[in-house]
Amino acid sequence: MARFIILRLLSAIPTLLIVAITIFALMRMVPGDPASLMLGDLADPEQLEAMRRSMGLDQPLWVQFLHWLGGILKGDFGRSIVLGDAVLPLIIERFSTSATIVFAAIILTTLIAVPAGMIAAWRQNSIWDLAIVTSSTILLSIPSFWMGLMLLLLFGLTLGWLPIVGYVPFEQDVAGALTALILPVVTVVLVEFGPITRMMRASAIEVARLEYITHARAKGLSERSVMWRHAFRNAFAPTWTLIGLVLGSLLANIAVIETVFTIPGLGRLMIDAIYGRDYPLVQGCMLFITFLYVAVNLLVDLVYPLLDPRTAA
Repeated sequence: MARFIILRLLSAIPTLLIVAITIFALMRMVPGDPASLMLGDLADPEQLEAMRRSMGLDQPLWVQFLHWLGGILKGDFGRSIVLGDAVLPLIIERFSTSATIVFAAIILTTLIAVPAGMIAAWRQNSIWDLAIVTSSTILLSIPSFWMGLMLLLLFGLTLGWLPIVGYVPFEQDVAGALTALILPVVTVVLVEFGPITRMMRASAIEVARLEYITHARAKGLSERSVMWRHAFRNAFAPTWTLIGLVLGSLLANIAVIETVFTIPGLGRLMIDAIYGRDYPLVQGCMLFITFLYVAVNLLVDLVYPLLDPRTAA
């Protein structure tokens, strides 16, 4: 297992390096000059040149990249051009907000979708199966931003049960923070319910046809025991892989939910940085998100043999 972890970590290094080069190159292709953005339109050429030198923009691109990469290896992602703060602490602060939404939503989705998929598989072609498959298909086809807007319209404007906009930090008001996170979390749960349920159902149906399930039934075990004690573990293994992919995708694409509900998370920070042409902040956010995606996939690979012992051989 230790050798496997080391090999996976080493294989992640080229991925992160390629992503770093791509991010750096793409940001330099964006029209606009960060120096003129900071000084404004009234700055004279001498001021612009001095600002470019102070920011290192007068250096060749490969020198700029090596300087940026060296800072990253030391934990220095640079400073935000627009906000003036260090990039890494700013990313970590905003990520804590995004992670709260994403992890809460993934846990709730798993607790709801996995049993629903198992029930649909074990009651295949029944009214339960039809209801679960139909609801998951409908939810799968609804965009996240539209789902969020409809929930805001219903529970915020029409019923007035939950706040429409605004975010309250947990350190200020725990009850207010939980209330503000209800609609974003529910939105993510509804959107991700479909794919996880369908994957769990398909995996459980496949496992139910295996010989060891027939043998368990022949021993006189109840259907509940066969389903949860014998079939669940192997059926959940492919679904666990999908959950890992969904988790990584949500961490990277949570900006839509944060924009709809005006939540100051990592995705919203990156969107604002893109509009402001804040090179260091955009580069730091994208590289941080890539690292998270690689870390999540590594965790999924490490846990998979525990769910399916056949892969550990």
